[in-house]
Amino acid sequence: MTTQSGSATESPAPVDAVHDPVIGAALLAGTANIIMQLAHPAVGYGVYESKVESGQIFRHPVKRSRTTLTYLVVATLATDEERALFGRGINKAHAHVRSTPSSPVAYNAFDPELQLWVAACLYKGVEDTNAAFAPPLDDAAMERIYQEASSFGTTLQVPRERWPADREAFHRFWEESLARISIDDTIRHYLHDLAMLRFMPRFVSIPLGPLNRFITTGFLPQRVREEMRLPWDAARQRRFDVAMSALGAVTRRLPRPLREFPLNTLLWDLRRRIRTGRPLV
Repeated sequence: MTTQSGSATESPAPVDAVHDPVIGAALLAGTANIIMQLAHPAVGYGVYESKVESGQIFRHPVKRSRTTLTYLVVATLATDEERALFGRGINKAHAHVRSTPSSPVAYNAFDPELQLWVAACLYKGVEDTNAAFAPPLDDAAMERIYQEASSFGTTLQVPRERWPADREAFHRFWEESLARISIDDTIRHYLHDLAMLRFMPRFVSIPLGPLNRFITTGFLPQRVREEMRLPWDAARQRRFDVAMSALGAVTRRLPRPLREFPLNTLLWDLRRRIRTGRPLV
C-alpha cells in the first residue's frame, strides 16, 4: 500500500476490534447506533442542523452511509497513516458543524466530550453485536477488543487517556452517560424517519422499514427506547433473540469475504481513493 506520494505505509492494524464472524451482520445494528449517538442533544442537533450538504442522509443517503461505514473501517482496519488522512477529511467537514445563536443547544463537532460519546456508542455496538451474533468470547479477548476500540475516538480528537481505562470503567461511564440523554420531539421525529428507512426509495422503505425499526429497537438500551417512545416487551425480546441467533448461525457459515462485506469493499475503496488522490470524505 502506498500514499499519494508513493511512500510505504506500516502494516495494517489488528482487526480484533471487529469480531470477524459478525462484521457484515453487525450492520443491522447501525441505525440503533446512530440513534444512541444522537440521543445526546448536542450530537443530535449537530447532525440535524448540519450545513454539510453531503452529510445529509435524507438528501445523499449513499454518500452519507459510505462515509459513516468507512469511518468504522478506518478506525478498526486501517493503518495509522490511513487513519490520519481520513481524519483530516472528517475534520474539514466538522469545521462547519457548530451551533448558532438560534440552535436549541450548544454544540461543536470538535468537542472531545461529544466525540467520546460517539466513540462510546460505536464500541457499545461492537459489544452488543458480538453478544447477538458471535460465539461468546472470554474476558481477556473482550478486553483486547475494548482497548483496540479506543481508535473510534483517537481517530478524531479524543485523547487516548480520555478513553475509560478498562471495560469496567467503560460500563460505569456508559451508565452515567445514559442517565443524561434526552431526545426532544424534533430529533425523535428525525430518528423515527431514519429507523423507518424514509431516506430510501419508497419501494425499499415501505416493505423494509417496519423490520428495520424492530431490529433497531431490539439493539437499543431500554433508556433510549423510552426516550424514542418505542414499545418493547418480553415477547418482542424473544422474537428478536431468536432472529439474531438464527442470523448469527447463518453468518458464521459464510465464506470470509461475504462475512466481511461491505466493510472489505469499503477498505479497498478507501485505499483506491488515497492512491488516486480522490477525496476521502
